[in-house]
Order: sequence, then C-alpha cells, then structure tokens
Amino acid sequence: MAEFVTVSQMVQKLNLEVVSGSSEGLERAITIADISRPGLELTGYFNYYSHDRIQLFGSKEMTFAQRMMPEERLMVLRRMCTPDTPAFVISRGLSVPEEMLEACEEHDVPILRSPIGSSRLLGEMTSYLGGFLAPRTSVHGVLVDVYGLGVLIQGDSGIGKSETALELIKRGHRLIADDRVDVYQQDELTLVGEPPAILQHLIEIRGIGIIDVMNLFGASAVRGSMQVQLAVYLEAWAKDKKYDRLGTADTTIEIAEVDVPQIKIPVKTGRNVAIIIEVAAMNFRAKAMGYDATKTFEERLTQLIAQNSDE
Repeated sequence: MAEFVTVSQMVQKLNLEVVSGSSEGLERAITIADISRPGLELTGYFNYYSHDRIQLFGSKEMTFAQRMMPEERLMVLRRMCTPDTPAFVISRGLSVPEEMLEACEEHDVPILRSPIGSSRLLGEMTSYLGGFLAPRTSVHGVLVDVYGLGVLIQGDSGIGKSETALELIKRGHRLIADDRVDVYQQDELTLVGEPPAILQHLIEIRGIGIIDVMNLFGASAVRGSMQVQLAVYLEAWAKDKKYDRLGTADTTIEIAEVDVPQIKIPVKTGRNVAIIIEVAAMNFRAKAMGYDATKTFEERLTQLIAQNSDE
C-alpha cells in the first residue's frame, strides 16, 4: 500500500492542466481516494468540511460561486485552502475565478483543470487513487491474461507454474506477473493483480534463468495489471485420490477478503496443462454467460433415466 500520491503524479497520470501551483505545491500528498465536491462549504458552512481531500469544481459549483459577491467568494475559498488540502480540480475546462487564483496562490494550493465532464473526471480520479492507495497483499503464483480472463496459477513449488505460463504466452496469451503477484481490492467483489516493479515483464524458468517476456515475445505478450477472476491450483497427480470429473465441485479461495472461484488440476506426464487452463477459462466464461455443460449433462441423464423407466 502506498501511503500517498503526490499531486504531480496524478497530473501526469490523468493528463491534467496545471493552472496554478508552485513545484512545492505540486508535491502535496494525496492520502485519501475520496473526492469532495464542495456544496455547503460554498455557503459558508464548514463544520464537516473534508479539507484533506481533492476539491472538485464542476458546472454546479462554479455557477453557484459566480453568483456570490467577490469578497464573499474570496473569503470562502480562503477557508477552503488548508495546509493539507491537496488541490482544487476544475472540470469541463471552465474558467477559473480570480478569487480562486488569489486564495490558492496565497496558500500554495495547486489548481488543476481538465476538459472532461465532472462525473467522468470524478470516476477517473477515484479509480486511479483507489488503486494506488489500496492496501496490497502478495500471493505466490503466476497471473496470466487468458482470453481476457485473469487466471491466477498456483501450486506447490516446482509443479510447473512458470513453464505453464510460458506455454500460454507462446499460445498468444499475456503475462501479468510471475512468482509473486501484488493484489488489491478494487471494491467488495473485484480483486486486481499486478507485478512488483522489480519483476515486471520477467519470468523464471528453471534451467534457463530469468527471461524478459516483453523483449522476447513483444509488447503484446505482457500486461500491467488484471482483474483476478479465476484461480487454478496445480497439484501432483495421486493415483488413489478422487478428482472432480463432472465439474460439480464449486470451490473458492479467499484472497484479500475477496472470494475467487478455484479449480484444481492434477498434473502428470502427458497432460498439456496449458490447453487445459485455456479450456477452463473458456468454460468459466461460458458459465458466466449462462451455459453450464454439467447441467446440460445432468438434464440429459435425467431424461434418459425417465425414458428407461417408462419402458
């Protein structure tokens, strides 16, 4: 988890225009992902002012501010500029009132501007800050984008996780992270995984060493982050163990307080695990779209039993 994001980092990431602000002001820390849209504050009510959040001004806020007397507008905006206020952000490319410029320059609070609408800008800032500031958990495994599905491959050491991922990459899929995956909760149901900076685009193959996937296979073979939607656990084949053959054993694994569907694949000589994972991803997507082959089989079996009973 990053403790804070600087205003300058957000400016670069979201391509914001810096209307006002010194180099020191642009290094102000953003510690909260929530964005404030000042309403009551513009009327002079500051009892619950969220002074440590970015203040977003859209058409409504600007229209209201323009109806105020210049002296009143300057007084309110000065009160909004506190030592821990990260920045003022203006949407829709709106003009910045002189009083806002004066108040922000006095307290070195940056003023940023974007041409896009308030709702979309709010969503982009919240998504960026939420992802950057969210608590992170590291899990052991390999995260691969298989047909647009984030598949986390796990298993005992030496079972062949990285080799399987390499085969998937050769088949046109994309690597997100190998060996260690940093995951964070985007919301209550969404888990996102990304590589640690030191391992980005790298994969370890026993007997060869570290290889750079982007350098060998091109930019289309890697991806920066991906939602973790399916966990695949590779385990050594045991002759006496019973395995799910119908797909009725729905299991999940909890990662960072999010339940992720999990399937277990026994590994033994002769099994092409990469192809099996491809099929598992396609089958998972088919189930999400409403088609379940297991239910179809059970319905056919029930009909067959009924027909034999009638005879």
